[in-house]
Amino acid sequence: MNAPLTLFEKVWANHLVIDADPSLLYADLHLVHEVTSPQAFAGLKASRRTVRRPDLTIGTVDHGIPTTNRALGIRDPLSKRQIDAMVENCREHGITLFGLDDPRQGIVHVVGPEQGLTQPGLLVVCGDSHTSTHGAFGALAFGIGTTEVEHVLATQTIWQARPQTMAVEVEGSLPWGVAAKDLILGIIAQIGVSGGARHVIEYRGETIHDLTMEQRMTICNMSIEGGARAGMIAPDETTIRYIEGRPFAPKGKQWEEAVEAWEQLVTDEDATFDKVAEIDAGRLVPHVSWGVNPAQTVPVTGQVPSPDSYDDPLQRDAAVRALEYMALRPGTPILDIAIDHVFLGSCTNGRIEDLRAAAKVLEGRKVDSRVNAVVVPGSMQVKAQAEAEGLHDVFESAGFSWRDAGCSSCLAMNPDVIPAGERCASTSNRNYEGRQGRGARTHLVSPAMAAAAAVAGHFVDVREWEGS
Repeated sequence: MNAPLTLFEKVWANHLVIDADPSLLYADLHLVHEVTSPQAFAGLKASRRTVRRPDLTIGTVDHGIPTTNRALGIRDPLSKRQIDAMVENCREHGITLFGLDDPRQGIVHVVGPEQGLTQPGLLVVCGDSHTSTHGAFGALAFGIGTTEVEHVLATQTIWQARPQTMAVEVEGSLPWGVAAKDLILGIIAQIGVSGGARHVIEYRGETIHDLTMEQRMTICNMSIEGGARAGMIAPDETTIRYIEGRPFAPKGKQWEEAVEAWEQLVTDEDATFDKVAEIDAGRLVPHVSWGVNPAQTVPVTGQVPSPDSYDDPLQRDAAVRALEYMALRPGTPILDIAIDHVFLGSCTNGRIEDLRAAAKVLEGRKVDSRVNAVVVPGSMQVKAQAEAEGLHDVFESAGFSWRDAGCSSCLAMNPDVIPAGERCASTSNRNYEGRQGRGARTHLVSPAMAAAAAVAGHFVDVREWEGS
Protein backbone atom coordinates (compact mmCIF):
# COMPACT_ATOMS: atom_id res chain seq x y z
CA MET A 1 0.00 0.00 0.00
CA ASN A 2 1.13 3.54 -0.70
CA ALA A 3 2.01 5.65 2.31
CA PRO A 4 -0.44 8.48 3.06
CA LEU A 5 0.75 11.86 1.76
CA THR A 6 0.21 15.48 2.62
CA LEU A 7 -1.00 17.96 0.01
CA PHE A 8 2.54 19.32 -0.33
CA GLU A 9 4.02 15.84 -0.80
CA LYS A 10 1.56 15.07 -3.60
CA VAL A 11 2.32 18.26 -5.51
CA TRP A 12 6.07 17.90 -4.96
CA ALA A 13 6.05 14.31 -6.23
CA ASN A 14 4.09 15.34 -9.33
CA HIS A 15 6.84 17.78 -10.33
CA LEU A 16 9.99 15.76 -9.70
CA VAL A 17 12.37 15.62 -12.63
CA ILE A 18 15.36 14.47 -10.58
CA ASP A 19 14.68 13.10 -7.10
CA ALA A 20 17.80 14.08 -5.20
CA ASP A 21 18.97 16.58 -2.60
CA PRO A 22 18.35 19.18 -3.89
CA SER A 23 15.70 18.00 -6.34
CA LEU A 24 15.02 19.26 -9.83
CA LEU A 25 11.37 20.29 -10.24
CA TYR A 26 9.32 21.21 -13.29
CA ALA A 27 7.64 24.62 -13.12
CA ASP A 28 4.13 24.94 -14.56
CA LEU A 29 3.87 28.72 -14.32
CA HIS A 30 6.61 31.34 -14.19
CA LEU A 31 5.49 34.87 -13.31
CA VAL A 32 7.95 37.67 -14.03
CA HIS A 33 7.99 41.39 -13.25
CA GLU A 34 10.30 44.27 -14.01
CA VAL A 35 12.49 44.26 -10.89
CA THR A 36 14.01 40.77 -10.81
CA SER A 37 13.82 39.86 -14.51
CA PRO A 38 16.20 42.28 -16.36
CA GLN A 39 19.37 40.60 -15.06
CA ALA A 40 17.91 37.16 -15.77
CA PHE A 41 17.10 38.04 -19.38
CA ALA A 42 20.55 39.62 -19.74
CA GLY A 43 22.05 36.35 -18.56
CA LEU A 44 20.08 34.46 -21.19
CA LYS A 45 21.34 36.78 -23.89
CA ALA A 46 24.95 36.48 -22.72
CA SER A 47 24.75 32.69 -22.86
CA ARG A 48 22.84 32.74 -26.17
CA ARG A 49 19.85 30.94 -24.72
CA THR A 50 16.16 31.49 -25.29
CA VAL A 51 13.10 31.12 -23.05
CA ARG A 52 12.25 27.42 -22.92
CA ARG A 53 8.47 27.81 -22.50
CA PRO A 54 7.27 31.34 -23.23
CA ASP A 55 3.72 29.98 -23.16
CA LEU A 56 4.19 29.14 -19.46
CA THR A 57 5.70 32.54 -18.67
CA ILE A 58 3.57 35.61 -17.92
CA GLY A 59 4.87 39.11 -17.27
CA THR A 60 3.36 42.11 -15.54
CA VAL A 61 4.68 45.48 -14.40
CA ASP A 62 3.91 46.35 -10.80
CA HIS A 63 6.79 47.38 -8.54
CA GLY A 64 8.14 50.49 -10.23
CA ILE A 65 5.08 51.88 -11.96
CA PRO A 66 3.50 55.20 -10.99
CA THR A 67 0.08 55.10 -9.37
CA THR A 68 -0.82 58.66 -10.41
CA ASN A 69 -0.49 60.69 -13.60
CA ARG A 70 0.50 57.76 -15.80
CA ALA A 71 0.00 59.91 -18.89
CA LEU A 72 3.14 61.79 -17.85
CA GLY A 73 5.20 58.61 -18.14
CA ILE A 74 7.60 57.05 -15.65
CA ARG A 75 9.73 59.76 -14.10
CA ASP A 76 11.91 57.57 -11.88
CA PRO A 77 14.90 56.73 -14.13
CA LEU A 78 15.64 53.30 -12.61
CA SER A 79 12.00 52.23 -12.82
CA LYS A 80 11.82 53.42 -16.42
CA ARG A 81 14.90 51.41 -17.40
CA GLN A 82 13.51 48.30 -15.71
CA ILE A 83 10.09 48.60 -17.33
CA ASP A 84 11.51 49.41 -20.77
CA ALA A 85 13.70 46.31 -20.46
CA MET A 86 10.68 44.23 -19.40
CA VAL A 87 8.67 45.33 -22.43
CA GLU A 88 11.52 44.60 -24.83
CA ASN A 89 12.40 41.23 -23.25
CA CYS A 90 8.81 40.02 -23.39
CA ARG A 91 8.49 41.18 -27.01
CA GLU A 92 11.73 39.46 -28.01
CA HIS A 93 10.85 36.14 -26.39
CA GLY A 94 7.12 36.05 -27.19
CA ILE A 95 5.96 36.34 -23.57
CA THR A 96 2.50 37.67 -22.74
CA LEU A 97 2.90 40.94 -20.85
CA PHE A 98 0.33 42.87 -18.86
CA GLY A 99 1.94 46.23 -19.55
CA LEU A 100 1.28 49.72 -18.31
CA ASP A 101 -1.61 50.30 -20.72
CA ASP A 102 -3.10 46.81 -20.45
CA PRO A 103 -6.43 46.61 -18.55
CA ARG A 104 -5.15 43.37 -16.97
CA GLN A 105 -2.11 45.06 -15.41
CA GLY A 106 -1.62 44.80 -11.68
CA ILE A 107 0.42 43.32 -8.86
CA VAL A 108 1.71 39.93 -10.00
CA HIS A 109 0.10 38.04 -7.11
CA VAL A 110 -3.27 39.65 -7.78
CA VAL A 111 -3.40 39.23 -11.55
CA GLY A 112 -2.32 35.56 -11.52
CA PRO A 113 -5.40 34.40 -9.61
CA GLU A 114 -7.88 36.84 -11.18
CA GLN A 115 -6.85 35.75 -14.70
CA GLY A 116 -7.23 32.06 -13.82
CA LEU A 117 -3.51 31.43 -14.32
CA THR A 118 -3.15 30.16 -10.77
CA GLN A 119 -4.65 26.68 -10.46
CA PRO A 120 -4.55 23.77 -7.98
CA GLY A 121 -1.63 21.40 -8.18
CA LEU A 122 0.65 23.71 -10.16
CA LEU A 123 4.21 24.58 -9.25
CA VAL A 124 4.34 28.38 -9.48
CA VAL A 125 7.52 30.44 -9.20
CA CYS A 126 8.26 34.16 -9.37
CA GLY A 127 11.14 36.42 -8.44
CA ASP A 128 9.17 37.78 -5.49
CA SER A 129 8.93 36.39 -1.96
CA HIS A 130 5.14 36.74 -1.74
CA THR A 131 4.61 34.16 -4.46
CA SER A 132 3.32 32.08 -1.56
CA THR A 133 -0.01 33.85 -2.19
CA HIS A 134 -0.82 31.37 -4.96
CA GLY A 135 -0.70 28.49 -2.50
CA ALA A 136 -4.23 29.46 -1.50
CA PHE A 137 -5.33 27.45 -4.54
CA GLY A 138 -3.51 24.25 -3.58
CA ALA A 139 -0.52 25.18 -5.72
CA LEU A 140 3.07 24.89 -4.52
CA ALA A 141 4.25 28.47 -4.99
CA PHE A 142 7.43 30.15 -3.81
CA GLY A 143 9.72 33.06 -4.56
CA ILE A 144 13.06 32.61 -6.31
CA GLY A 145 16.19 34.70 -6.80
CA THR A 146 17.41 36.35 -9.99
CA THR A 147 19.79 33.51 -10.88
CA GLU A 148 16.94 31.05 -10.41
CA VAL A 149 14.67 33.22 -12.59
CA GLU A 150 17.25 32.84 -15.37
CA HIS A 151 17.39 29.07 -14.81
CA VAL A 152 13.61 28.73 -15.06
CA LEU A 153 13.49 30.90 -18.17
CA ALA A 154 16.10 28.69 -19.82
CA THR A 155 14.96 25.26 -18.67
CA GLN A 156 11.46 25.53 -17.13
CA THR A 157 12.93 23.73 -14.11
CA ILE A 158 14.18 24.75 -10.67
CA TRP A 159 16.56 23.12 -8.18
CA GLN A 160 15.08 23.06 -4.68
CA ALA A 161 15.95 21.52 -1.32
CA ARG A 162 12.93 19.60 -0.07
CA PRO A 163 11.27 21.47 2.80
CA GLN A 164 9.62 19.85 5.78
CA THR A 165 5.88 19.96 6.37
CA MET A 166 3.96 21.99 8.92
CA ALA A 167 0.24 22.06 9.66
CA VAL A 168 -1.44 25.14 11.10
CA GLU A 169 -4.78 23.87 12.38
CA VAL A 170 -7.31 26.67 12.79
CA GLU A 171 -10.63 25.81 14.39
CA GLY A 172 -13.66 27.85 15.38
CA SER A 173 -15.43 30.75 13.72
CA LEU A 174 -13.73 34.10 13.27
CA PRO A 175 -15.49 36.57 15.60
CA TRP A 176 -17.37 39.47 14.10
CA GLY A 177 -15.01 42.29 13.10
CA VAL A 178 -11.96 40.02 12.86
CA ALA A 179 -10.46 39.80 9.36
CA ALA A 180 -8.20 37.33 7.59
CA LYS A 181 -5.33 39.77 8.15
CA ASP A 182 -5.94 39.55 11.89
CA LEU A 183 -5.88 35.77 11.61
CA ILE A 184 -2.49 35.61 9.89
CA LEU A 185 -1.02 38.28 12.19
CA GLY A 186 -2.29 36.22 15.12
CA ILE A 187 -0.72 33.07 13.68
CA ILE A 188 2.64 34.79 13.17
CA ALA A 189 2.49 36.32 16.65
CA GLN A 190 2.08 32.77 18.01
CA ILE A 191 4.63 30.85 15.92
CA GLY A 192 7.13 33.71 15.46
CA VAL A 193 8.93 34.97 12.36
CA SER A 194 10.98 31.77 12.18
CA GLY A 195 8.23 29.37 13.26
CA GLY A 196 7.79 28.04 9.74
CA ALA A 197 11.46 28.12 8.73
CA ARG A 198 12.42 25.34 6.28
CA HIS A 199 8.77 24.22 6.15
CA VAL A 200 5.81 24.45 3.83
CA ILE A 201 2.74 25.32 5.87
CA GLU A 202 -0.63 23.78 5.11
CA TYR A 203 -3.44 25.83 6.65
CA ARG A 204 -6.24 23.50 7.71
CA GLY A 205 -9.38 23.33 9.77
CA GLU A 206 -12.92 24.66 9.91
CA THR A 207 -11.89 28.30 9.93
CA ILE A 208 -9.78 27.98 6.78
CA HIS A 209 -12.51 26.04 4.99
CA ASP A 210 -14.98 28.87 5.65
CA LEU A 211 -12.74 31.59 4.19
CA THR A 212 -13.30 33.12 0.76
CA MET A 213 -10.54 32.76 -1.84
CA GLU A 214 -9.42 36.34 -1.31
CA GLN A 215 -9.18 35.75 2.43
CA ARG A 216 -7.19 32.57 1.80
CA MET A 217 -4.79 34.53 -0.40
CA THR A 218 -4.18 36.97 2.45
CA ILE A 219 -3.28 34.04 4.72
CA CYS A 220 -0.91 32.35 2.27
CA ASN A 221 0.61 35.68 1.22
CA MET A 222 2.11 36.23 4.67
CA SER A 223 3.42 32.68 5.13
CA ILE A 224 6.83 34.14 4.34
CA GLU A 225 6.52 36.48 7.32
CA GLY A 226 6.22 33.35 9.46
CA GLY A 227 9.48 32.07 8.00
CA ALA A 228 7.90 29.42 5.77
CA ARG A 229 9.05 28.50 2.27
CA ALA A 230 5.43 28.45 1.12
CA GLY A 231 1.85 28.22 2.34
CA MET A 232 -0.87 25.97 0.95
CA ILE A 233 -4.61 25.41 1.32
CA ALA A 234 -6.30 22.37 -0.19
CA PRO A 235 -8.64 23.19 -3.08
CA ASP A 236 -12.38 22.71 -2.56
CA GLU A 237 -15.69 23.90 -4.00
CA THR A 238 -14.81 27.50 -3.08
CA THR A 239 -11.61 27.22 -5.13
CA ILE A 240 -13.34 25.68 -8.12
CA ARG A 241 -16.10 28.30 -8.17
CA TYR A 242 -13.49 31.07 -8.10
CA ILE A 243 -11.49 29.70 -11.04
CA GLU A 244 -14.34 28.67 -13.31
CA GLY A 245 -14.82 30.94 -16.32
CA ARG A 246 -11.67 33.01 -15.84
CA PRO A 247 -9.68 33.81 -19.01
CA PHE A 248 -6.87 31.26 -18.54
CA ALA A 249 -8.95 28.58 -16.79
CA PRO A 250 -9.49 25.25 -18.59
CA LYS A 251 -12.59 25.03 -20.76
CA GLY A 252 -14.99 22.26 -21.79
CA LYS A 253 -13.73 18.71 -21.33
CA GLN A 254 -10.40 20.00 -20.05
CA TRP A 255 -12.27 21.78 -17.25
CA GLU A 256 -14.03 18.57 -16.23
CA GLU A 257 -10.74 16.66 -16.22
CA ALA A 258 -9.03 19.41 -14.26
CA VAL A 259 -11.71 19.48 -11.56
CA GLU A 260 -11.50 15.71 -11.21
CA ALA A 261 -7.74 15.96 -10.66
CA TRP A 262 -8.05 18.91 -8.27
CA GLU A 263 -10.44 16.98 -6.06
CA GLN A 264 -7.61 14.54 -5.29
CA LEU A 265 -5.37 17.30 -3.95
CA VAL A 266 -6.06 16.83 -0.26
CA THR A 267 -3.91 15.56 2.56
CA ASP A 268 -4.58 11.87 3.14
CA GLU A 269 -6.34 11.06 6.39
CA ASP A 270 -3.39 9.31 8.05
CA ALA A 271 -0.64 11.56 6.70
CA THR A 272 1.65 13.16 9.26
CA PHE A 273 3.35 16.54 9.45
CA ASP A 274 6.79 17.32 10.81
CA LYS A 275 5.36 20.16 12.88
CA VAL A 276 1.89 21.23 14.02
CA ALA A 277 0.53 24.48 15.45
CA GLU A 278 -3.03 24.95 16.71
CA ILE A 279 -4.96 28.21 16.60
CA ASP A 280 -8.28 28.97 18.29
CA ALA A 281 -9.92 31.41 15.88
CA GLY A 282 -12.69 32.21 18.33
CA ARG A 283 -10.21 33.96 20.65
CA LEU A 284 -8.84 36.33 18.00
CA VAL A 285 -9.38 40.09 17.97
CA PRO A 286 -8.17 42.81 15.56
CA HIS A 287 -4.37 43.05 15.65
CA VAL A 288 -1.87 45.88 15.19
CA SER A 289 1.88 45.49 14.78
CA TRP A 290 3.96 47.69 17.08
CA GLY A 291 7.51 46.70 16.10
CA VAL A 292 9.66 45.99 13.08
CA ASN A 293 8.69 42.42 12.24
CA PRO A 294 5.21 40.92 11.82
CA ALA A 295 5.51 38.82 14.98
CA GLN A 296 5.80 42.01 17.02
CA THR A 297 2.04 42.32 16.98
CA VAL A 298 -0.58 42.61 19.73
CA PRO A 299 -4.37 42.89 19.96
CA VAL A 300 -5.70 46.40 19.40
CA THR A 301 -7.00 46.28 22.96
CA GLY A 302 -3.49 45.67 24.27
CA GLN A 303 -0.39 47.71 25.01
CA VAL A 304 3.10 48.08 23.60
CA PRO A 305 5.00 45.34 25.45
CA SER A 306 8.06 45.80 27.61
CA PRO A 307 11.28 44.06 26.54
CA ASP A 308 11.34 42.57 30.05
CA SER A 309 8.23 40.53 29.15
CA TYR A 310 10.34 38.34 26.84
CA ASP A 311 12.20 35.37 28.32
CA ASP A 312 14.27 34.83 25.18
CA PRO A 313 17.24 37.25 25.26
CA LEU A 314 17.21 37.55 21.46
CA GLN A 315 13.55 38.57 21.46
CA ARG A 316 14.25 40.95 24.35
CA ASP A 317 17.05 42.66 22.43
CA ALA A 318 14.90 42.79 19.29
CA ALA A 319 12.13 44.49 21.28
CA VAL A 320 14.56 47.11 22.61
CA ARG A 321 15.71 47.94 19.08
CA ALA A 322 12.14 47.96 17.75
CA LEU A 323 10.93 50.34 20.45
CA GLU A 324 13.77 52.71 19.66
CA TYR A 325 13.08 52.69 15.92
CA MET A 326 9.31 52.98 16.36
CA ALA A 327 9.67 55.67 19.07
CA LEU A 328 7.24 53.87 21.37
CA ARG A 329 7.22 53.40 25.12
CA PRO A 330 6.32 50.12 26.84
CA GLY A 331 2.84 50.19 28.29
CA THR A 332 1.45 52.61 25.71
CA PRO A 333 -2.10 51.54 24.79
CA ILE A 334 -2.34 50.71 21.09
CA LEU A 335 -5.46 52.87 20.96
CA ASP A 336 -3.34 55.90 21.93
CA ILE A 337 -0.93 55.63 18.97
CA ALA A 338 -1.55 58.44 16.49
CA ILE A 339 -0.87 57.95 12.78
CA ASP A 340 0.12 60.24 9.92
CA HIS A 341 -0.60 58.03 6.90
CA VAL A 342 -2.84 55.18 5.77
CA PHE A 343 -1.92 52.87 2.91
CA LEU A 344 -4.69 50.60 1.66
CA GLY A 345 -3.40 48.18 -0.97
CA SER A 346 -0.64 45.59 -1.72
CA CYS A 347 -0.71 41.93 -2.76
CA THR A 348 -1.90 41.16 0.77
CA ASN A 349 -4.96 43.40 0.94
CA GLY A 350 -5.51 45.13 -2.40
CA ARG A 351 -8.37 42.99 -3.71
CA ILE A 352 -12.02 43.90 -4.14
CA GLU A 353 -13.15 42.35 -0.83
CA ASP A 354 -10.49 44.38 0.98
CA LEU A 355 -11.69 47.60 -0.63
CA ARG A 356 -15.29 46.76 0.22
CA ALA A 357 -14.39 46.18 3.87
CA ALA A 358 -12.63 49.53 4.12
CA ALA A 359 -15.36 51.40 2.25
CA LYS A 360 -17.98 49.99 4.63
CA VAL A 361 -16.17 51.63 7.54
CA LEU A 362 -15.70 54.92 5.66
CA GLU A 363 -19.30 55.33 4.53
CA GLY A 364 -20.48 58.73 5.77
CA ARG A 365 -17.18 59.51 7.53
CA LYS A 366 -14.20 61.79 6.84
CA VAL A 367 -10.47 61.18 7.11
CA ASP A 368 -8.81 63.13 9.92
CA SER A 369 -7.28 66.31 8.50
CA ARG A 370 -3.84 65.34 9.81
CA VAL A 371 -3.82 62.01 7.96
CA ASN A 372 -2.70 61.39 4.38
CA ALA A 373 -4.69 58.40 3.12
CA VAL A 374 -4.31 56.56 -0.19
CA VAL A 375 -5.96 53.50 -1.70
CA VAL A 376 -4.10 51.58 -4.41
CA PRO A 377 -6.09 48.72 -5.98
CA GLY A 378 -4.17 45.50 -6.53
CA SER A 379 -4.96 45.47 -10.25
CA MET A 380 -6.64 47.61 -12.87
CA GLN A 381 -9.46 45.06 -12.96
CA VAL A 382 -9.94 45.49 -9.21
CA LYS A 383 -9.99 49.25 -9.79
CA ALA A 384 -12.58 48.92 -12.56
CA GLN A 385 -14.79 46.69 -10.44
CA ALA A 386 -14.52 49.03 -7.44
CA GLU A 387 -15.51 51.97 -9.63
CA ALA A 388 -18.44 50.00 -11.06
CA GLU A 389 -19.61 49.45 -7.47
CA GLY A 390 -19.10 53.10 -6.55
CA LEU A 391 -16.43 52.36 -3.97
CA HIS A 392 -14.14 55.05 -5.38
CA ASP A 393 -16.81 57.63 -4.58
CA VAL A 394 -16.84 56.45 -0.97
CA PHE A 395 -13.07 56.69 -0.70
CA GLU A 396 -12.79 60.07 -2.36
CA SER A 397 -15.71 61.53 -0.41
CA ALA A 398 -14.00 60.40 2.79
CA GLY A 399 -10.73 62.04 1.77
CA PHE A 400 -8.69 59.15 0.36
CA SER A 401 -6.60 59.54 -2.78
CA TRP A 402 -7.82 57.01 -5.38
CA ARG A 403 -4.90 55.56 -7.37
CA ASP A 404 -4.00 53.21 -10.23
CA ALA A 405 -2.78 49.68 -9.53
CA GLY A 406 0.76 48.96 -8.34
CA CYS A 407 2.95 47.99 -5.40
CA SER A 408 3.27 51.63 -4.34
CA SER A 409 3.84 52.40 -0.65
CA CYS A 410 4.21 48.73 0.26
CA LEU A 411 7.88 49.11 -0.60
CA ALA A 412 8.21 52.87 -1.07
CA MET A 413 8.29 53.05 -4.85
CA ASN A 414 8.25 56.27 -6.91
CA PRO A 415 6.71 59.18 -4.93
CA ASP A 416 4.73 56.79 -2.71
CA VAL A 417 7.15 57.03 0.22
CA ILE A 418 6.34 57.53 3.90
CA PRO A 419 8.57 60.31 5.31
CA ALA A 420 11.10 59.55 8.03
CA GLY A 421 9.68 59.58 11.54
CA GLU A 422 6.05 59.38 10.42
CA ARG A 423 3.64 56.53 11.11
CA CYS A 424 1.62 54.59 8.58
CA ALA A 425 -1.29 52.23 9.22
CA SER A 426 -0.66 49.83 6.35
CA THR A 427 -2.53 46.85 4.93
CA SER A 428 0.71 45.53 3.44
CA ASN A 429 2.77 42.59 4.69
CA ARG A 430 6.05 43.95 6.03
CA ASN A 431 6.90 46.44 8.76
CA TYR A 432 10.69 46.15 8.56
CA GLU A 433 12.86 49.20 9.17
CA GLY A 434 12.78 51.39 6.09
CA ARG A 435 10.29 49.21 4.21
CA GLN A 436 7.96 52.12 3.43
CA GLY A 437 10.70 54.73 3.36
CA ARG A 438 13.91 55.50 5.24
CA GLY A 439 12.95 56.04 8.87
CA ALA A 440 9.25 55.37 8.21
CA ARG A 441 7.30 53.59 10.95
CA THR A 442 4.85 50.95 9.74
CA HIS A 443 1.95 49.40 11.63
CA LEU A 444 0.35 46.39 9.93
CA VAL A 445 -3.45 46.20 10.12
CA SER A 446 -6.50 44.90 8.25
CA PRO A 447 -8.32 47.08 5.67
CA ALA A 448 -11.17 47.88 8.06
CA MET A 449 -8.73 48.80 10.82
CA ALA A 450 -6.78 51.03 8.42
CA ALA A 451 -9.94 52.85 7.37
CA ALA A 452 -11.01 53.43 10.95
CA ALA A 453 -7.55 54.74 11.88
CA ALA A 454 -7.68 57.15 8.96
CA VAL A 455 -10.89 58.67 10.31
CA ALA A 456 -9.88 58.76 13.97
CA GLY A 457 -6.26 59.78 13.44
CA HIS A 458 -5.20 56.95 15.75
CA PHE A 459 -5.84 53.23 16.12
CA VAL A 460 -9.34 52.21 17.15
CA ASP A 461 -11.08 48.91 17.74
CA VAL A 462 -13.03 48.64 14.49
CA ARG A 463 -15.50 46.28 16.17
CA GLU A 464 -16.91 49.38 17.87
CA TRP A 465 -17.42 51.08 14.50
CA GLU A 466 -18.64 48.47 12.05
CA GLY A 467 -22.39 48.60 11.68
CA SER A 468 -22.64 51.83 13.63
